[in-house]
Amino acid sequence: MIDFLLRPFRRNFGQNKAYYRIVDDLFGFVPHNIELYKLALIHKSASLILDDGRQINNERLEYLGDAVIEAVTSDYIYIEYPDEQEGFMTQMRSRIVSRQSLNGIAERIGLAHHVISHSNGSFQQKHIYGDAFEAMMGAIYLDQGYEFVNRLLIDRIYGHYLDLENISESETDFKSRLIEWCQKNHHTIQFRSGQSRSERGGRPVFRATVVIDGLETGHGSGDSKKEAEQDAARSVSQGVSDEVCATLLDKVDRMTV
Repeated sequence: MIDFLLRPFRRNFGQNKAYYRIVDDLFGFVPHNIELYKLALIHKSASLILDDGRQINNERLEYLGDAVIEAVTSDYIYIEYPDEQEGFMTQMRSRIVSRQSLNGIAERIGLAHHVISHSNGSFQQKHIYGDAFEAMMGAIYLDQGYEFVNRLLIDRIYGHYLDLENISESETDFKSRLIEWCQKNHHTIQFRSGQSRSERGGRPVFRATVVIDGLETGHGSGDSKKEAEQDAARSVSQGVSDEVCATLLDKVDRMTV
């Protein structure tokens, strides 16, 4: 009742009214601690520097939100698919909480318009909206509790912005698919991965190369080794079809005999 009475006041008066409106318009409630949500919108590229040199941004909230989203998504899939086994549920969860998926959700709900960043279009910046979405879920968890964020994610966000049928049929595990194809067709495959610092001194970037029968056939990058290898495998799968790839590798085999 108190929150209901304070809602119009917080939306229309005070120095934080713009932030109250953002949260209310996006998620349908007025928060208690607005400072958490203000912080959730600040990407590392736009960090605030304190007098002692510390940087203030949404990375810690992003870390927390990532764990909360995975827990809620596990509940969601368990309820939605009562007859499915662990493998299917794990794969579905991975697809829903992927950086690409969360980035899409953030853009569809309108969160992307409010993220504060100094993006230069580099790879490290491409998931800033998904990162901000995770940070927002971390802020909501701290501000409102687990049960609240659970219902918010499932009813308001997943219920309106996720197409489970489309997700269940989509292909996201390109690495496993490529490995299976190589094993079936008797080709060797190797993933070479490494880590490097970003040019602007930000979060480390992982890079991966797919090597099939000694030939470099795909390259990728990501925020983690796993993501970089998936990106590299995706580059191979999008570049050529199974049939074309088989033909090319057969030609290489004949050339090296």
